[in-house]
Order: sequence, then C-alpha cells, then structure tokens
Amino acid sequence: MRKIGENIFEVDHIDLPDIMNHRKPETTKKDYGHALLLAGSMGKMGAAVLAAKACMRVGAGLLTVHVPACGVEVMQTAVPEAMVSVDAHDFMLSSLPDNLSRYNAIAIGPGIGVHRRTVRMLRHLLKALAEMQRCSSAPLPVLILDADALNIVASLSEVMLPMLPAATIVTPHEGEYTRLFGSADPHRMAVDHRLTIVKKAHHTHTYSCKGQEFINLTGNAGMATAGSGDALTGIILGLAAQHCSPIIASMMGVYLHGRAADLAALNQSQASLLASDIIENLKSATM
Repeated sequence: MRKIGENIFEVDHIDLPDIMNHRKPETTKKDYGHALLLAGSMGKMGAAVLAAKACMRVGAGLLTVHVPACGVEVMQTAVPEAMVSVDAHDFMLSSLPDNLSRYNAIAIGPGIGVHRRTVRMLRHLLKALAEMQRCSSAPLPVLILDADALNIVASLSEVMLPMLPAATIVTPHEGEYTRLFGSADPHRMAVDHRLTIVKKAHHTHTYSCKGQEFINLTGNAGMATAGSGDALTGIILGLAAQHCSPIIASMMGVYLHGRAADLAALNQSQASLLASDIIENLKSATM
C-alpha cells in the first residue's frame, strides 16, 4: 500500500494480520467472532451459499445464516460448517433471528429480493440496532449492506439512510451507488452519513467515514460474473466478525477478493472464472 495523495492510497499489497495465518494455539472458535448472514430467497439461495462459504473461508469462528424455510436443506448441505436460523416465511426473509447482540458482524442483502415483507424486516433490523445502541454500552455488531438491501435502502433513502448505524459498510456497484446517492461525491457521502463505502468497479475504491480513500489494484475482468459480489460480502463479513474495523475489513476484503481472483485466473481463462473459484483461491490469497 502506498500513499498517492492527501488521504488517498493505492493497495497492491497488504501485510495480513495474524488472525489470517498465525493463530495462537490456545484459542477457540469464539475468539474469531460470530457472524450473522441474512440472505437468500426462493430461486436465489446460491447467493447465500457463496457469501457463507466466503465468510468461513476467511476465518470467521462461527457463522449463523438466516434463510427462508425453502433454503434450510440447501444451506445445511452446501455449507455444513454454518449454523442455520429459519425464517418464519417459506420463500423470503420476513423476520429477524433472536438475540442480535451475540453477533460481532451482520451482513444482509445477497439474494433477498425486495418484497414488502423483506423491506419491513430490514427496517426492523435497523430499529433493533438503534435500540441496542440506546440501551447498552457494548459495541454494536458491524453492519454490512449489499445487493437488494442497498436497493431497499435506496427506495426509502430519506427514511432509511439516517437509520443506518455509524460505521455501516455499504458495497454498491455504480448503478446501486447512483440509486443511493445520485451523483454525490463518495468522499462526502461517507463522511456525512458516517459510512464505509465500497464502490465496486474495475479498480474498487473504498471510502472511510474519516475521509480516506483506498484504490484497490488487485483483480481482473473475470470477476464480472454472477456471485462475485456475494463472495465479497462474505469476505468482508468474516473479517469484520474477527474484530477488524469497518475500514480495515472492507479494504482488506476487497484486496483479498481481487487477489484470489488473480490466482484463479492463473490456471484458467478469465471468461471461465466462477465466483466459487474466487472463494476456493482465498486459501492461497491469505498466505
């Protein structure tokens, strides 16, 4: 990583923290955080599976995935390492799991759709986090919003943007960013709304709530494939659950995501690269 301007950095290499490769032998899974992923709906359970696998691959100690009833068998078969929380609805997310305070990081969005019941569930999540902050001095779980969660917030931006907890991570591509913020400068939006903004592009830019900008230089065109963004959400969730700050989890997650894709492309064409190849190569990217 090198500084190229006032509070602007290029990221082509990161010295990864000890949690990635040098864990102390006396630790347990609880030392590496508990992540909650709210994802999936009928026909879109693959997004939940990819995000869950990526979360576990970067080292989260525990992962609970909250899915509609139709996704339980899929999730328990595809990601046996994850625990499953079952929504009240068969085909979409409509309710929250109990005891949100036990999680270190929460991600919502991959494959959830924008049904009115899911919109209501997201509003309840934001209200629950606000209540936790009001009633307790304990740190809030880091919140990560992606995909349809961003579309829901954008559709009700005047109501929902002010509800987002400080240091929330949002991961929009260009179209999602425009729906959220129009043509506004991302530096200003990150500072004004106290967000970490991961603006996905050929070179993904990550903006901190303190005015920093990180320009990622890893990755390739093969990442323009279904599920790549779901994998990134899972990576950031897994790092945030391990007590990385929102900006470190985001900046490091984007770097690892691109680095894993570069390693995958060494053994195949970019056109044949799958999101699951990125996840599989995370084990080498973190070495």
